[in-house]
Amino acid sequence: MKMHTLNTRVPQDLDPDLLDFLTTYVDSFIKWELLLFFHQNPNTFDTAEGIARYLGRDKEDVQDALSFLKAHGLLDEVVVGNMLAYVLKPNAELQDKVQKFTEATNDREFRRKAVYHLIRK
Repeated sequence: MKMHTLNTRVPQDLDPDLLDFLTTYVDSFIKWELLLFFHQNPNTFDTAEGIARYLGRDKEDVQDALSFLKAHGLLDEVVVGNMLAYVLKPNAELQDKVQKFTEATNDREFRRKAVYHLIRK
């Protein structure tokens, strides 16, 4: 019974813009981690393999998440030689949303609610 109350309250407690961002772009922990990575390193571009190595993640999982973020307009692909690299898309509106999300992740209560939201999915 208490869980049901929490289920209905958590989405209402989140800022509507942040909830929209979570449901649109951050449906997994790896996408969360990638967005933080690119936000903290906005001029970095790297391959899925390089990013996976840096994050300590499986290359295929990283590739899938990068492809999703690219398809949703957050990342650009750059061809370097015979490799495909990813970089944060230079879009002020999307970068503001990523900024707001990363700032919110500094708040323990937001992280708790966001994690709960991800686990519920």
